[in-house]
Amino acid sequence: MQAVLTWAFIALVFSMPGLAASTDHRVFEFTYQVSADDFPANEAIDIYIPMPAEHAGQRIIRQNLESSLPGEQDRESKFNNGFYHIHRPANVDAPIEVSLSWTVIRLPVQAGDNSQLSAAEHDSFLSANKLVPVGHPILQPILEEIHQLRVDDSQAATARAIYDWVVDNVEYKKIGSGWGNGDTFWACNERYGNCTDFHALFISLARSEGIPARFEIGFPVPEDRRGGVIGGYHCWVQFYLPQQGWIPIDASEAAKHPEKRELYYGRQPTDRIHFTTGRDLVLSGNSASAPLNYFIYPYVEVGGKAHEAKLETRFTYQEVD
Repeated sequence: MQAVLTWAFIALVFSMPGLAASTDHRVFEFTYQVSADDFPANEAIDIYIPMPAEHAGQRIIRQNLESSLPGEQDRESKFNNGFYHIHRPANVDAPIEVSLSWTVIRLPVQAGDNSQLSAAEHDSFLSANKLVPVGHPILQPILEEIHQLRVDDSQAATARAIYDWVVDNVEYKKIGSGWGNGDTFWACNERYGNCTDFHALFISLARSEGIPARFEIGFPVPEDRRGGVIGGYHCWVQFYLPQQGWIPIDASEAAKHPEKRELYYGRQPTDRIHFTTGRDLVLSGNSASAPLNYFIYPYVEVGGKAHEAKLETRFTYQEVD
């Protein structure tokens, strides 16, 4: 009976506006587990865990939220990112165990959804972040090279030239320290990093040219195996053109797989699950004064202050037939 109900719901989801019928989709269960017991005594503990997004390319058809202490779902106000909030009172001394799972339908995200931005959204996606400057002098030599590369001075041609420049001039590697913060200054100076550094640079360059761009982060869900453990996060970008809407790109994957450069411009495969959008996020009173750089791993506060807790996390997925 459960299988009948689930697939009946899947059929209903595919009939929803904005999610066209397609055979190019995946259904999988994604599980996010957290375990923690190393906290200071007699202090209140708050743990914030991100939850997956829902949009035309990603639907959640079932969720199961289990935790050893009561939790509640909430959303931050700027980008509407969902999270699961667990509070352990100061007079409770108990380990925290969390297992959150979702059954997800994932479709490719295609270029051009014809969406319209509000004035507030437009301004937000053109504004600088703490590590993502806009219009800074460090960007000017790169922009001059990009202007030479583009076929014309339209925003579409400029965005494509930015993508090609980043793919050709930044190397994907994780050596030493300093990479992985999504730091445009790092990417400009060192010319290497992980997906956060690639896409911080893309966003800085795009926004400096008046092209709205947004940061998205989640986890890779490989298409070439049906299940397993996921080692860490992945991130990407969408930029906005008024006549087309949002257009996805993944410059770091294109740099790692040059043969897929065209695939990762204007199309987002089903090899990922999207959790949160944006940088400098505010989840609590404390994070209002020190916003989160990005939000994919649990954020912990002890006594109302940010805390570097020793958490055990495990991320797994399993394809559903």
